[in-house]
Amino acid sequence: MKYKCLILDHDDTAVKSTPDIHYPSFVEALKSLRPEKDISLADFVTYCFNPGFSKLCKDIMKFSEAEQEYQYKIWKAYTNENSPDFYPGFPELIKEYKKSGGIICVVSHSESEQIIRDYTLNCGLRPDMVFGWELDEHQRKPNPYPIIEIIKRFNLDNTEVLVLDDSKPGLDMARSCNVEFAAAGWSHVIPEIENYMRSNSDYYFSTVNEFKEFVFYGTERMGTA
Repeated sequence: MKYKCLILDHDDTAVKSTPDIHYPSFVEALKSLRPEKDISLADFVTYCFNPGFSKLCKDIMKFSEAEQEYQYKIWKAYTNENSPDFYPGFPELIKEYKKSGGIICVVSHSESEQIIRDYTLNCGLRPDMVFGWELDEHQRKPNPYPIIEIIKRFNLDNTEVLVLDDSKPGLDMARSCNVEFAAAGWSHVIPEIENYMRSNSDYYFSTVNEFKEFVFYGTERMGTA
């Protein structure tokens, strides 16, 4: 295998969750918090890409602490009640990679509880480490903390790690630690986001199968621009 450790995003990289869970829960919260605001799915995805969900809440929607807590409770109810589907082929990739001795870590803006649930249900295993939204803000991506801890825990070199993510926070996290970054392009529907990720990632993959071929067989830059 090309890498000893995969550091994987969850939402819109491993699982199809934004259109069915995260966006509807945010719209539900807005009905009470900002009824005058109308945010489309495309706008929501764009804001989450840059500047990120945290700043969408604090800087764009200007939620107070109490409002952020209210939005969180609605989101938590949605995530507790709904388990998203993995992208076709992703569970098989995870299982094969683990059987081959690879390390699977997840760094996500979902919570660890839901991530572990999703992996257990769909892959029959738990990731080796999970860094979720429940952590303090300075420990979440795009901060380097998760990668630093993973490298330390498994005694890895930077060259033995690959980050896979569909968004800019994951890319920024990888760059801060000088590890290679692969863009999960199979969820991209907004041309500006796709173009940015193609231009700034080490690798860009349009399908899960392309990514799998790269991880196991080292096919260089498959699916890149």
